[in-house]
Amino acid sequence: MSERSSVAELAASLRGELDRYSPGEKLPSSRSLVERFRVSPVTVSRALGALVAEGLVVTRPGAGAFRAEAVPAHTALRTAGDTSWQEVALSADPSGDQVPRSVDISGVLATLDSPPAGVIELNGGYLPPSLQPERALSAALARAGRRPGAWGRPPVDGVAELRGWFAREIGGPGGAVAANDVLITAGGQSALTTALRALAPPGAAVLVESPTYPGMLAAARASGLRPVPVPVDTDGVRPDLLADAFRASGARVFVCQPLFQNPTGAVLAGDRRREVLRAAREAGAFVVEDDFARHLAHEDAGPLPAALRAEDPDGVVVHVCSLTKAASASMRVGALAARGPVLERLRAVQIVDSFFVPRPLQEAALELVGAPAWPRHLRAVAAALHARREVMCAAMARELPGLPLAHAPRGGYHLWLRLPDGTDETTLVTAALRAGVAVAPGRPYFAAEVPAPHLRLTFAPAAAEGDIVEGVRRLRVACEDVVPG
Repeated sequence: MSERSSVAELAASLRGELDRYSPGEKLPSSRSLVERFRVSPVTVSRALGALVAEGLVVTRPGAGAFRAEAVPAHTALRTAGDTSWQEVALSADPSGDQVPRSVDISGVLATLDSPPAGVIELNGGYLPPSLQPERALSAALARAGRRPGAWGRPPVDGVAELRGWFAREIGGPGGAVAANDVLITAGGQSALTTALRALAPPGAAVLVESPTYPGMLAAARASGLRPVPVPVDTDGVRPDLLADAFRASGARVFVCQPLFQNPTGAVLAGDRRREVLRAAREAGAFVVEDDFARHLAHEDAGPLPAALRAEDPDGVVVHVCSLTKAASASMRVGALAARGPVLERLRAVQIVDSFFVPRPLQEAALELVGAPAWPRHLRAVAAALHARREVMCAAMARELPGLPLAHAPRGGYHLWLRLPDGTDETTLVTAALRAGVAVAPGRPYFAAEVPAPHLRLTFAPAAAEGDIVEGVRRLRVACEDVVPG
């Protein structure tokens, strides 16, 4: 049983027993709850914390937990006001641009929400606890807290040593990127949002790969931008269509993932890399390079191509990367790298939005990547992701031979599955959830009309390889009633 489900079950049990206690009466001690329910002290602490958040329990340091006092009836009731005016206020656009500002976050939540207890997670976007460097993270955080000035105000651009580390990671051994070219951000999503807001005015078109990462589409739309799709094949974005899209849309920004693209897993081919940069230069446009998967290469990936930013002396590329995917969802430390006047624009937007990334988190990131455990962790992740990919591919071939995979990428942790024409993605995802497996529909990965139904399956978040096999089996059960024969 996962820690999440244990906490939820214990909280439900304690919630059901609260009526046995009078308001203000002390609840059983944490030690007795540990012994009675056979759970860990951490589980008890988190379950009590959930009840505190609900206002049902109060805790007093050194004294224990107590049932909360009853809330007076006159304060418990809220007047149901009329909020219908908000529909007009949120939709009216006196500028006349008429760019939709509502944002569909369903594709984002598919990677963030935890599935219900008992459901196998084949749609998440992060490593499971068993593949995270939890001991190294804890040690890094402890050491960071003892660093001189760790709790002081950091430089707004980021701690100098961390900027230098990211510069070496992005620019490679040739030193193509300097520390002064780098801004520290609160993860990759924050960096993408900053880049979009800095590079394109509201109402402008922004070119995106099709299909692409739903979080980027959501960030673009939240900024009032119009995503324009450019198709991707197994060698990455098609440069001929990219050049056409620049001319037709007038866009000055193209967002891409050249390495293990999400969701297709494509790696931008060498000749296309040059053509993409050429098309952007001719259009007077920027390329936002989302290099999210560089630390998620499988052990059979071979040498990786350099970042586009490392091959760009003219400041066309704005590079985005992060430690989050390879470390932990809570290690929200990333970087923006750019050259020329655009760097000051990016800097200004980031400072206005967030001031700076908390220094303890930056110091912890430095401790993590500077420790011997970091390269060992990356090697372990590379081996585990390779093994999990092979397990999922074998399970797919055995359980769903009628749904062949066009591409099994050697990096990242997702497979992009083309479904037969006529398949209703929503119905299939719902049926899969009933069968006990969470998968992601393809619709949120497209900026415009969907050319065909798809699913995205992820092999990293499952607790173990056996869960991947069982999850694919459950998906087969769901497909039997939904997917056309």
